[in-house]
Amino acid sequence: MSHERELLRSAVRGLLSGVSALDGFSPALWQRLCKEIGVAGLAVPESHGGAGATILESLVVLEELGRTLTPAPMLNTLLATSALLESGNADVCARLLPAICAGDLIPAVTWDGTVIDASHADLILTVTDGDLRALDPASVVHDPLPSLDLTREMSVTGISDSPDGELLGSVSADRLWDLACVALSAEQVGAAGRALELTVEYSKNRVQFGRAIGGFQVLQHRMAEAHVLVEAARSACWTAADAFVAGSPDAGRLAAVSKIWCSETLQTVAAGMTQIHGGLAITWEHDAHLYLRRAWDTAQLFGSPRSHLERLADALLAGD
Repeated sequence: MSHERELLRSAVRGLLSGVSALDGFSPALWQRLCKEIGVAGLAVPESHGGAGATILESLVVLEELGRTLTPAPMLNTLLATSALLESGNADVCARLLPAICAGDLIPAVTWDGTVIDASHADLILTVTDGDLRALDPASVVHDPLPSLDLTREMSVTGISDSPDGELLGSVSADRLWDLACVALSAEQVGAAGRALELTVEYSKNRVQFGRAIGGFQVLQHRMAEAHVLVEAARSACWTAADAFVAGSPDAGRLAAVSKIWCSETLQTVAAGMTQIHGGLAITWEHDAHLYLRRAWDTAQLFGSPRSHLERLADALLAGD
């Protein structure tokens, strides 16, 4: 991790300090993240109001947001700005990107009609058969989708059945889907890391049989194994991101590996967090259930681990 990215991480973590995930989306917090740190435009060229960095810097922000489970449109923003830039439509980029980078225009992206945080969006971008289109959210009927994750709003629309709206250009749906997998993986790494931190802290303070439970070797081994899983997940995520930035032909496969590994890591670490915390973990007041919910919910978002395993198997059998 470069010095600049560590500074970015520190700045984002400072702004997120004290934020409660259950308070829901805060427009004021998003404005601060965009105005003070410029998170929305990290992967956008300076000519369009961005920072001229890469998706790697955006992943730092996503990891921090995942760490605190903070509801924010960063995932949608990264996907939207990437799609707009890929479309090659200079007029559209000049019209939309500066407002997105400033935090004044919140986008959402959908492939199949399922939309994340649609109620906060000022613009919905649809990707259908390679066409990138823009829709006014007010013209779309949203049906709330029951979600295990209490910190992320989901809804379903009929967009996939009627791909209307302004045609902005053409994009690779597969490439954007791979980026979504990598971006979500960064969130999962952040959540897994924080879940482990909270578990270690608890084990140092919870006394049983006359000693802190963190002193028992069996729990030490479990937490050490969880640490190895988290670091391996982080490596998988960043390896996929590096391949994506470099335009490697392996980027898609590495995105699938990242989604599989990070999903299963968060599930394992969140389950361990619940078990080590005991009865406290299943109370509404403790955050353990939020991490467990996030783990099982995100494992299915943008394709389950099983679907990505099948994708990898098909590629191997085809000799790709």
